[in-house]
Amino acid sequence: MNAYVRYIAERLIILFATIFIAMTVVFFVPRLVPGEPLDAVFANMAAAGGAVNAPELVAEYRERFGLDRPLWQQYLSFWRELLRGNMGISISSFPAQVTTMLAAALPWTIGLLTMTTLLSWILGSVIGAVIGWQGRKAGGLRLLVPAALVLYTMPYYILAIILVFVFAFYWPIFPLSGAYSVSMRPGWNLPFVLDVLRHATLPAMSILLVSLGWWFLSMRSLIISLKGEDYILNAEAMGINNRRILWGYAFRNALLPQVTGLAISLGHIVGGALITEVIFAYPGIGYRIYNAINSLDYPLIQGGVLLIIVSVAVANFIIDSIYPLIDPRIRYEGSGGS
Repeated sequence: MNAYVRYIAERLIILFATIFIAMTVVFFVPRLVPGEPLDAVFANMAAAGGAVNAPELVAEYRERFGLDRPLWQQYLSFWRELLRGNMGISISSFPAQVTTMLAAALPWTIGLLTMTTLLSWILGSVIGAVIGWQGRKAGGLRLLVPAALVLYTMPYYILAIILVFVFAFYWPIFPLSGAYSVSMRPGWNLPFVLDVLRHATLPAMSILLVSLGWWFLSMRSLIISLKGEDYILNAEAMGINNRRILWGYAFRNALLPQVTGLAISLGHIVGGALITEVIFAYPGIGYRIYNAINSLDYPLIQGGVLLIIVSVAVANFIIDSIYPLIDPRIRYEGSGGS
Protein backbone atom coordinates (compact mmCIF):
# COMPACT_ATOMS: atom_id res chain seq x y z
CA MET A 1 0.00 0.00 0.00
CA ASN A 2 2.90 2.37 0.76
CA ALA A 3 4.17 1.88 -2.78
CA TYR A 4 0.75 2.73 -4.18
CA VAL A 5 0.51 5.87 -2.00
CA ARG A 6 3.94 6.95 -3.26
CA TYR A 7 2.80 6.27 -6.83
CA ILE A 8 -0.31 8.47 -6.32
CA ALA A 9 1.78 11.22 -4.72
CA GLU A 10 4.10 11.31 -7.74
CA ARG A 11 1.12 11.56 -10.08
CA LEU A 12 -0.33 14.39 -7.99
CA ILE A 13 2.93 16.34 -8.27
CA ILE A 14 2.86 15.86 -12.05
CA LEU A 15 -0.79 16.96 -12.09
CA PHE A 16 -0.17 20.25 -10.25
CA ALA A 17 3.06 20.95 -12.17
CA THR A 18 1.22 20.47 -15.47
CA ILE A 19 -1.54 22.87 -14.44
CA PHE A 20 0.94 25.48 -13.17
CA ILE A 21 3.15 25.44 -16.27
CA ALA A 22 0.21 25.39 -18.69
CA MET A 23 -1.56 28.29 -16.97
CA THR A 24 1.65 30.32 -16.87
CA VAL A 25 1.97 29.91 -20.64
CA VAL A 26 -1.72 30.75 -21.13
CA PHE A 27 -1.32 33.91 -19.03
CA PHE A 28 1.63 35.33 -20.96
CA VAL A 29 0.94 34.28 -24.58
CA PRO A 30 -2.31 36.27 -25.13
CA ARG A 31 -0.64 39.36 -23.70
CA LEU A 32 2.09 39.12 -26.34
CA VAL A 33 -0.51 39.38 -29.11
CA PRO A 34 -0.82 42.91 -30.57
CA GLY A 35 -4.15 44.54 -29.86
CA GLU A 36 -6.20 46.26 -27.20
CA PRO A 37 -8.46 44.01 -25.09
CA LEU A 38 -10.69 46.97 -24.18
CA ASP A 39 -11.75 47.47 -27.80
CA ALA A 40 -14.66 45.06 -27.29
CA VAL A 41 -15.89 47.06 -24.29
CA PHE A 42 -15.75 50.36 -26.19
CA ALA A 43 -17.45 48.78 -29.22
CA ASN A 44 -20.35 47.66 -27.03
CA MET A 45 -20.58 51.11 -25.47
CA ALA A 46 -20.56 52.76 -28.90
CA ALA A 47 -23.34 50.45 -30.07
CA ALA A 48 -25.38 51.52 -27.05
CA GLY A 49 -24.80 55.20 -27.89
CA GLY A 50 -22.28 55.90 -25.12
CA ALA A 51 -19.17 58.06 -25.25
CA VAL A 52 -16.02 56.05 -25.85
CA ASN A 53 -12.26 56.47 -25.91
CA ALA A 54 -12.28 59.38 -23.44
CA PRO A 55 -8.88 59.32 -21.70
CA GLU A 56 -10.46 59.19 -18.24
CA LEU A 57 -12.73 56.31 -19.26
CA VAL A 58 -9.89 54.33 -20.81
CA ALA A 59 -7.75 54.82 -17.70
CA GLU A 60 -10.63 53.76 -15.46
CA TYR A 61 -11.24 50.54 -17.36
CA ARG A 62 -7.53 49.71 -17.55
CA GLU A 63 -7.35 50.10 -13.78
CA ARG A 64 -10.53 48.05 -13.31
CA PHE A 65 -9.02 45.08 -15.17
CA GLY A 66 -5.51 45.57 -13.80
CA LEU A 67 -4.06 46.35 -17.24
CA ASP A 68 -2.28 49.45 -15.92
CA ARG A 69 0.04 47.39 -13.71
CA PRO A 70 3.35 45.75 -14.71
CA LEU A 71 3.04 42.25 -16.17
CA TRP A 72 4.63 40.53 -13.18
CA GLN A 73 2.11 42.16 -10.83
CA GLN A 74 -0.74 41.04 -13.09
CA TYR A 75 0.69 37.52 -12.98
CA LEU A 76 0.86 37.42 -9.19
CA SER A 77 -2.63 38.91 -8.94
CA PHE A 78 -3.91 36.26 -11.35
CA TRP A 79 -2.67 33.40 -9.14
CA ARG A 80 -3.82 35.11 -5.95
CA GLU A 81 -7.37 35.50 -7.25
CA LEU A 82 -7.39 32.05 -8.84
CA LEU A 83 -6.45 30.38 -5.56
CA ARG A 84 -9.44 32.16 -4.03
CA GLY A 85 -11.68 30.67 -6.71
CA ASN A 86 -12.09 33.98 -8.56
CA MET A 87 -11.55 33.83 -12.34
CA GLY A 88 -12.32 37.51 -12.78
CA ILE A 89 -14.72 39.51 -14.92
CA SER A 90 -15.02 39.08 -18.68
CA ILE A 91 -13.66 42.06 -20.59
CA SER A 92 -15.73 41.55 -23.74
CA SER A 93 -18.95 40.76 -21.80
CA PHE A 94 -18.44 43.19 -18.91
CA PRO A 95 -19.71 42.96 -16.17
CA ALA A 96 -20.38 39.20 -16.52
CA GLN A 97 -18.35 36.91 -14.25
CA VAL A 98 -16.12 34.39 -16.06
CA THR A 99 -17.29 31.59 -13.76
CA THR A 100 -20.93 32.32 -14.65
CA MET A 101 -20.20 32.27 -18.38
CA LEU A 102 -18.22 29.04 -18.17
CA ALA A 103 -20.83 27.40 -15.94
CA ALA A 104 -23.43 28.07 -18.64
CA ALA A 105 -21.19 26.61 -21.37
CA LEU A 106 -19.81 23.61 -19.47
CA PRO A 107 -22.90 21.31 -19.63
CA TRP A 108 -22.94 21.52 -23.44
CA THR A 109 -19.29 20.48 -23.72
CA ILE A 110 -19.61 17.74 -21.09
CA GLY A 111 -22.72 16.32 -22.74
CA LEU A 112 -21.19 16.33 -26.21
CA LEU A 113 -17.73 15.11 -25.24
CA THR A 114 -18.73 12.45 -22.69
CA MET A 115 -21.28 10.84 -24.97
CA THR A 116 -19.04 10.74 -28.04
CA THR A 117 -15.88 9.63 -26.21
CA LEU A 118 -17.54 6.75 -24.36
CA LEU A 119 -19.57 5.60 -27.37
CA SER A 120 -16.59 5.69 -29.74
CA TRP A 121 -14.33 3.89 -27.25
CA ILE A 122 -16.86 1.15 -26.47
CA LEU A 123 -18.10 0.61 -30.03
CA GLY A 124 -14.62 0.79 -31.55
CA SER A 125 -13.20 -1.66 -29.02
CA VAL A 126 -16.04 -4.18 -29.38
CA ILE A 127 -16.28 -4.07 -33.20
CA GLY A 128 -12.49 -4.12 -33.56
CA ALA A 129 -12.26 -7.15 -31.28
CA VAL A 130 -14.89 -9.10 -33.24
CA ILE A 131 -13.38 -8.37 -36.66
CA GLY A 132 -9.82 -8.92 -35.44
CA TRP A 133 -10.80 -12.30 -33.96
CA GLN A 134 -12.75 -13.49 -37.00
CA GLY A 135 -10.09 -12.45 -39.51
CA ARG A 136 -10.95 -13.65 -43.00
CA LYS A 137 -14.23 -15.09 -41.70
CA ALA A 138 -15.49 -11.55 -41.12
CA GLY A 139 -16.45 -11.34 -44.80
CA GLY A 140 -17.93 -8.01 -45.85
CA LEU A 141 -17.26 -6.55 -42.40
CA ARG A 142 -13.59 -6.32 -43.37
CA LEU A 143 -14.56 -3.31 -45.49
CA LEU A 144 -14.74 -1.45 -42.19
CA VAL A 145 -10.93 -1.54 -42.04
CA PRO A 146 -10.25 0.84 -44.97
CA ALA A 147 -13.21 2.98 -43.85
CA ALA A 148 -11.67 3.23 -40.37
CA LEU A 149 -8.30 4.13 -41.87
CA VAL A 150 -9.87 7.03 -43.76
CA LEU A 151 -11.71 8.26 -40.67
CA TYR A 152 -8.68 7.91 -38.40
CA THR A 153 -6.45 10.02 -40.66
CA MET A 154 -9.12 12.72 -41.10
CA PRO A 155 -8.98 15.76 -38.77
CA TYR A 156 -12.11 16.45 -36.74
CA TYR A 157 -12.76 19.79 -38.37
CA ILE A 158 -12.51 18.39 -41.92
CA LEU A 159 -15.17 15.76 -41.21
CA ALA A 160 -17.25 18.43 -39.46
CA ILE A 161 -17.13 20.66 -42.57
CA ILE A 162 -18.08 17.69 -44.80
CA LEU A 163 -21.03 16.83 -42.55
CA VAL A 164 -22.19 20.45 -42.55
CA PHE A 165 -22.07 20.62 -46.34
CA VAL A 166 -23.85 17.29 -46.90
CA PHE A 167 -26.44 17.17 -44.11
CA ALA A 168 -27.02 20.85 -43.29
CA PHE A 169 -26.54 22.57 -46.65
CA TYR A 170 -27.00 20.10 -49.54
CA TRP A 171 -29.58 17.96 -47.74
CA PRO A 172 -30.87 20.21 -44.94
CA ILE A 173 -31.72 17.37 -42.58
CA PHE A 174 -29.96 18.80 -39.52
CA PRO A 175 -29.46 22.38 -38.27
CA LEU A 176 -26.42 24.29 -39.41
CA SER A 177 -25.39 25.63 -35.99
CA GLY A 178 -26.41 26.27 -32.42
CA ALA A 179 -27.52 24.00 -29.60
CA TYR A 180 -31.28 24.46 -29.99
CA SER A 181 -33.76 26.44 -32.07
CA VAL A 182 -34.31 30.09 -31.24
CA SER A 183 -38.05 29.46 -31.05
CA MET A 184 -37.62 26.75 -28.40
CA ARG A 185 -37.96 27.53 -24.73
CA PRO A 186 -35.34 25.65 -22.66
CA GLY A 187 -36.78 23.14 -20.23
CA TRP A 188 -37.01 19.46 -19.35
CA ASN A 189 -39.69 18.63 -21.89
CA LEU A 190 -39.69 16.22 -24.84
CA PRO A 191 -39.82 18.81 -27.68
CA PHE A 192 -36.82 20.71 -26.28
CA VAL A 193 -34.80 17.54 -25.62
CA LEU A 194 -35.46 16.26 -29.17
CA ASP A 195 -34.47 19.65 -30.58
CA VAL A 196 -31.21 19.61 -28.58
CA LEU A 197 -30.43 16.07 -29.81
CA ARG A 198 -31.13 17.13 -33.39
CA HIS A 199 -28.72 20.06 -33.09
CA ALA A 200 -26.08 17.87 -31.43
CA THR A 201 -26.19 15.11 -34.08
CA LEU A 202 -23.68 16.57 -36.55
CA PRO A 203 -21.12 17.76 -33.93
CA ALA A 204 -21.39 14.38 -32.18
CA MET A 205 -20.99 12.45 -35.45
CA SER A 206 -17.83 14.36 -36.40
CA ILE A 207 -16.17 13.51 -33.07
CA LEU A 208 -17.54 9.98 -32.77
CA LEU A 209 -16.63 8.75 -36.26
CA VAL A 210 -13.02 9.98 -36.16
CA SER A 211 -12.44 8.54 -32.67
CA LEU A 212 -14.25 5.33 -33.59
CA GLY A 213 -11.82 4.72 -36.44
CA TRP A 214 -8.81 4.82 -34.11
CA TRP A 215 -10.28 2.61 -31.38
CA PHE A 216 -11.45 0.09 -33.99
CA LEU A 217 -8.02 -0.17 -35.62
CA SER A 218 -6.08 -0.35 -32.35
CA MET A 219 -8.30 -3.05 -30.84
CA ARG A 220 -8.25 -5.07 -34.06
CA SER A 221 -4.44 -4.98 -34.13
CA LEU A 222 -4.24 -5.98 -30.47
CA ILE A 223 -6.58 -8.95 -30.91
CA ILE A 224 -4.71 -10.15 -34.00
CA SER A 225 -1.40 -10.02 -32.10
CA LEU A 226 -2.90 -11.87 -29.11
CA LYS A 227 -4.30 -14.72 -31.22
CA GLY A 228 -0.83 -16.29 -31.39
CA GLU A 229 -0.16 -16.11 -27.63
CA ASP A 230 0.40 -19.38 -25.78
CA TYR A 231 -2.50 -18.94 -23.39
CA ILE A 232 -4.89 -18.43 -26.32
CA LEU A 233 -3.56 -21.49 -28.14
CA ASN A 234 -3.80 -23.54 -24.95
CA ALA A 235 -7.39 -22.44 -24.41
CA GLU A 236 -8.26 -23.46 -27.96
CA ALA A 237 -6.53 -26.83 -27.49
CA MET A 238 -8.59 -27.40 -24.35
CA GLY A 239 -11.76 -26.98 -26.37
CA ILE A 240 -12.94 -23.79 -24.69
CA ASN A 241 -15.67 -21.97 -26.60
CA ASN A 242 -14.32 -19.38 -29.06
CA ARG A 243 -16.63 -16.69 -27.71
CA ARG A 244 -15.37 -17.28 -24.18
CA ILE A 245 -11.75 -17.16 -25.36
CA LEU A 246 -12.38 -13.88 -27.18
CA TRP A 247 -14.20 -12.03 -24.39
CA GLY A 248 -12.74 -13.79 -21.35
CA TYR A 249 -9.08 -13.91 -22.39
CA ALA A 250 -8.12 -11.90 -25.48
CA PHE A 251 -10.47 -8.93 -25.02
CA ARG A 252 -9.68 -8.52 -21.32
CA ASN A 253 -5.94 -8.40 -21.99
CA ALA A 254 -6.31 -6.08 -24.98
CA LEU A 255 -8.48 -3.76 -22.91
CA LEU A 256 -5.54 -2.58 -20.80
CA PRO A 257 -3.65 -0.95 -23.69
CA GLN A 258 -6.96 0.57 -24.81
CA VAL A 259 -7.31 2.25 -21.41
CA THR A 260 -3.77 3.59 -21.77
CA GLY A 261 -4.59 4.82 -25.26
CA LEU A 262 -7.65 6.62 -23.92
CA ALA A 263 -5.52 8.48 -21.37
CA ILE A 264 -2.88 9.42 -23.94
CA SER A 265 -5.35 10.62 -26.59
CA LEU A 266 -7.71 12.45 -24.24
CA GLY A 267 -6.12 15.82 -24.90
CA HIS A 268 -6.35 15.26 -28.66
CA ILE A 269 -10.01 14.28 -28.36
CA VAL A 270 -10.84 17.34 -26.25
CA GLY A 271 -8.97 19.61 -28.67
CA GLY A 272 -10.90 18.18 -31.60
CA ALA A 273 -14.18 18.64 -29.75
CA LEU A 274 -13.39 22.30 -29.05
CA ILE A 275 -12.68 22.98 -32.73
CA THR A 276 -15.90 21.18 -33.65
CA GLU A 277 -17.83 23.49 -31.32
CA VAL A 278 -16.44 26.50 -33.19
CA ILE A 279 -17.48 25.11 -36.60
CA PHE A 280 -21.03 24.40 -35.43
CA ALA A 281 -21.26 27.52 -33.20
CA TYR A 282 -22.09 25.08 -30.42
CA PRO A 283 -22.27 27.05 -27.14
CA GLY A 284 -19.68 25.04 -25.24
CA ILE A 285 -16.31 25.90 -23.71
CA GLY A 286 -14.52 25.76 -27.07
CA TYR A 287 -16.84 28.31 -28.62
CA ARG A 288 -16.41 30.58 -25.59
CA ILE A 289 -12.61 30.35 -25.82
CA TYR A 290 -12.72 31.09 -29.57
CA ASN A 291 -14.77 34.27 -29.04
CA ALA A 292 -12.53 35.26 -26.13
CA ILE A 293 -9.40 34.92 -28.29
CA ASN A 294 -10.94 37.06 -31.03
CA SER A 295 -11.65 39.84 -28.52
CA LEU A 296 -8.48 39.33 -26.41
CA ASP A 297 -10.62 38.69 -23.36
CA TYR A 298 -7.79 37.64 -21.04
CA PRO A 299 -9.87 36.48 -18.04
CA LEU A 300 -12.21 34.40 -20.21
CA ILE A 301 -9.31 32.84 -22.13
CA GLN A 302 -7.58 31.95 -18.86
CA GLY A 303 -10.74 30.57 -17.27
CA GLY A 304 -11.75 28.49 -20.27
CA VAL A 305 -8.31 27.03 -20.85
CA LEU A 306 -7.91 26.36 -17.11
CA LEU A 307 -11.13 24.37 -17.16
CA ILE A 308 -9.95 22.29 -20.12
CA ILE A 309 -6.47 21.72 -18.69
CA VAL A 310 -7.78 20.69 -15.27
CA SER A 311 -10.39 18.38 -16.83
CA VAL A 312 -7.86 16.58 -19.04
CA ALA A 313 -5.19 16.45 -16.32
CA VAL A 314 -7.60 15.10 -13.70
CA ALA A 315 -9.01 12.53 -16.14
CA ASN A 316 -5.47 11.33 -16.88
CA PHE A 317 -4.71 11.25 -13.17
CA ILE A 318 -7.77 9.09 -12.49
CA ILE A 319 -6.86 6.68 -15.30
CA ASP A 320 -3.24 6.53 -14.06
CA SER A 321 -4.49 5.88 -10.53
CA ILE A 322 -6.79 2.97 -11.39
CA TYR A 323 -4.49 1.41 -13.97
CA PRO A 324 -2.24 -0.36 -11.43
CA LEU A 325 -5.37 -1.71 -9.74
CA ILE A 326 -6.64 -3.37 -12.93
CA ASP A 327 -3.20 -4.51 -14.10
CA PRO A 328 -1.08 -6.00 -11.30
CA ARG A 329 1.91 -6.17 -13.64
CA ILE A 330 2.38 -2.39 -13.28
CA ARG A 331 5.22 -1.46 -10.96
CA TYR A 332 4.62 1.60 -8.84
CA GLU A 333 8.24 2.67 -8.75
CA GLY A 334 9.11 2.26 -12.41
CA SER A 335 11.38 -0.34 -13.92
CA GLY A 336 13.70 -0.37 -10.94
CA GLY A 337 10.93 -0.82 -8.35
CA SER A 338 10.12 -3.96 -6.44
